[in-house]
Amino acid sequence: MKPGVYLVHKDVGGSSFDAVRTFKREAYEAGLKKYPLGHGGTLDPFADGLLLVLAGQATRLMELMHPLPKTYEAELVWGEETDTCDHLGLPVSQGDAGYLTPEKLEAALGAFLGWRDQVPPATCAKKIDGESAYKKAHRGEEVVLPPSRVFLHSAQWLSHDLPRSSRLRITCRGGFYVRSLARDLGRLLGCGAHLCALRRTAIGPWEDPGSGQRIHLQGEALIPWCPARRIDDAELDHLLHGRPIPMGAIEASSWTLPEGFPDPGAPIRALHGDRLVALLQERDGKFWTTANLRGGI
Repeated sequence: MKPGVYLVHKDVGGSSFDAVRTFKREAYEAGLKKYPLGHGGTLDPFADGLLLVLAGQATRLMELMHPLPKTYEAELVWGEETDTCDHLGLPVSQGDAGYLTPEKLEAALGAFLGWRDQVPPATCAKKIDGESAYKKAHRGEEVVLPPSRVFLHSAQWLSHDLPRSSRLRITCRGGFYVRSLARDLGRLLGCGAHLCALRRTAIGPWEDPGSGQRIHLQGEALIPWCPARRIDDAELDHLLHGRPIPMGAIEASSWTLPEGFPDPGAPIRALHGDRLVALLQERDGKFWTTANLRGGI
């Protein structure tokens, strides 16, 4: 079990934590009983695709994953809204989808681009009084979630089987609920809609490795949207002891965000040899450590 970010394919049916649990079992069998592990963005059990598993010191990079662009392919069913916004829920309204055309769907989609407020599904993982909303919803309790500010960068219809269903590809910022988009499209069009399939194909620069596959990332391959500062042994010692280093030469990021996507405010990577050893921030003309990744990744 090496520290770093693992690109994993999550299959339909399992939870995101099931994938992490597999890593925990491997770490335990390797004698690492309290090895830090986590994932970089939940996928619903009915969804499949790319999941990021963060191991060791890489768990400290988790907050940097949230604002990245995430790409999904989804199938929407027209004519019925459900209480979970997906095919596993109970119908709450039905409507006639017979009048839908590709042109009407294209026009409706444009209303959701950019920044907007979105109400999450009642069966999401957001916390209410310290408990996940979906647990309350499954007990039959009323769940009222406040809207969240979300960003949809691009959306494209891939195909239509009208009036039954349509396939869609979107790229959004973390925190966006594709199930809510299906619900809101159905309401805007007046016919109702829900999600029946969802696949995450990419997160930032990384693509789904495919079923049964696992790719390990470390060193320069980590957070490549951040600029880099290469440091020597003496500078590493300064950072380890909380002292600043000169700004020096900064290398541009090796991966750039899509044009028009919100800037996540990336820190500077401190690279020592082939390891990522710290995250840096400029203050008073020098670089100071904001996260010390002891041992490096």
